[in-house]
Amino acid sequence: MTAQAKFLEGSLMRHVVGMSLAGSVGLLAIFLVDLVDMVFIAMLGQPELAAAVGYAATLQFFVTSASIGLAITAGALVARSLGAGDEPTARRYATHVLIVAFGLIVTLVAVVLWFVTPLVTVLGARGETLGLTVIFLTITLPAAPMMTMGMIGGAILRSHGDARRSTVATVSGGAVNAVLDPIFIFGLDMGLSGAAWASAISRAVLMVVAFWPLITTYGGFGRVRARAFLADMRAIFAIAAPAMLANSATPVGNAYVIATAAGFGEAAVAGMAVIGRVVPVAFAVVFALSGAVGPILGQNFGARRIDRVRDAYRDALIFVGVYTVLIVGLLWTLRWPLAGLFELDGLARDLLFLFAGPLSLLWFFNGVIFVGNAAFNNLAHPFYATWINWGRNTIGIFPFVWLGGQLFGAKGVLVGQLTGGVLAALVSLWLVERVMKEAAGGPPSGPFAHWELHRKMVQLFANRH
Repeated sequence: MTAQAKFLEGSLMRHVVGMSLAGSVGLLAIFLVDLVDMVFIAMLGQPELAAAVGYAATLQFFVTSASIGLAITAGALVARSLGAGDEPTARRYATHVLIVAFGLIVTLVAVVLWFVTPLVTVLGARGETLGLTVIFLTITLPAAPMMTMGMIGGAILRSHGDARRSTVATVSGGAVNAVLDPIFIFGLDMGLSGAAWASAISRAVLMVVAFWPLITTYGGFGRVRARAFLADMRAIFAIAAPAMLANSATPVGNAYVIATAAGFGEAAVAGMAVIGRVVPVAFAVVFALSGAVGPILGQNFGARRIDRVRDAYRDALIFVGVYTVLIVGLLWTLRWPLAGLFELDGLARDLLFLFAGPLSLLWFFNGVIFVGNAAFNNLAHPFYATWINWGRNTIGIFPFVWLGGQLFGAKGVLVGQLTGGVLAALVSLWLVERVMKEAAGGPPSGPFAHWELHRKMVQLFANRH
């Protein structure tokens, strides 16, 4: 039975769970390495180091978010061409997206490095922590284009149906980082700089391992011709623009959270940095769910099986709920070992304990947003995902975090960060319901149904894809 036939028949819950678990493997490799980085840095016994990693991660997230949007673009265009049996066009799109991505990421990295000190200062870093953060970013950011190329290479491999080699590339980069971390940090006594160099080298490995099968197995890349390159820009940015806009919202929200937490001292930033490393590992399956449920929704939508689209969306939400409850129980059980692993005490430990309890149940609402975004992207309303993400990371972050900080200090910042997701999740649920009604043949609906610009943007995307 083909992958398409499986999505159109059989148990939707089984497809949702299976694809989410499989998709989380590569993400988990990346997130585990970040977690190991933080463990080794914590062993150095300086809270300034952990705080520096927290500040650096906030700025790095802007670059990573753009990279994710570009990888989504490459995957969509290459997959569509391969589905039509047009391999030369698939190679051409792969080549052109890589060129665009390289230019955009190099430019973004150059801008961030040029303003790195004032940017880190705005986030709240001071004194020794400021200097450490700048050193870390000066080493890791120049390697970001290689990370982007590796991510795009992995997306192209998945478009070919080669999820195994894509996962191998991600795991290889993570394994190299994990091996080099203790060697550089402790063996060569490089400290924080050692962690940065280990990350930079791992990104080069990710790129090489992802590109190798593309060149040796799938025919490499196409020849660059100026006319074809310019002609493809419209199709590339029809996907890349909303994808990068949607992904760029999260680092904006995180930057405000870190800047607010910085007002309560480096211990608060260190605690938030540790939570920021624990969350992706604990909820890796939820992070993967958006990409996993998308093909299920999309193929059933293409087959006009709206009943199964609705059922798949419902099953994905049920899966998020069950998974969240299980993970919250695990976090609660491991809260003391986690605090010991990262050598946390005082306020930093209090923040971890606050998160690793009932408060983390609110992560369910972030899962609702992820599943909703998958529905929007696959039901021809990609800009809904952009608006939801930006709403969640502005209206759903700024007032809640500010009020929480005013009332309860650093703990209130954490509470506000998670509470704001509830509102965005409810809006997402409401919008998805209207999008599905429209897909089933009802009249256009939703809060922007009569906005002419919105209709034109959606139609452009639909015509192109």
